[in-house]
Amino acid sequence: MKFRRNRQRENVDINLASLIDVVFVLLLFFVVTTTFTRETQLRVELPEAANGAPAVADDAKLVEVTISADGVYSVNNHLLSKSDLGTLTEALERESGGDNTLPLAISADGKTPHQAVITAMDAAGKLGFSHLRMTTVEAAQGTP
Repeated sequence: MKFRRNRQRENVDINLASLIDVVFVLLLFFVVTTTFTRETQLRVELPEAANGAPAVADDAKLVEVTISADGVYSVNNHLLSKSDLGTLTEALERESGGDNTLPLAISADGKTPHQAVITAMDAAGKLGFSHLRMTTVEAAQGTP
């Protein structure tokens, strides 16, 4: 049996005007409160290696960070127990005695992962070292 409904369906309309107003206010809120960060860039002036002469060592004290091919750190020939940023920062602060005007030399193996060198540079930057040296060797004459 088929029953007929005499009642007509009411058309349900959604009022979008208030929804559009709310979305517009939210959009304005997010645009006003968003902060845009600029990526920090490291400006590097590469030295010229015309004669391959070593740098003059007129500084009394030097802090040297050595990184092995496995990413293991040593600060002034003291091997670190862990290879993380916190341990490296503490070792640099201890070896420098809190003096961030000392020159800092980073010597990394040729096969060291880039992240290990960046971590060493990050630790030096957090402590405020401004005289940073990267140790390299002179390339052979036949290599490009």
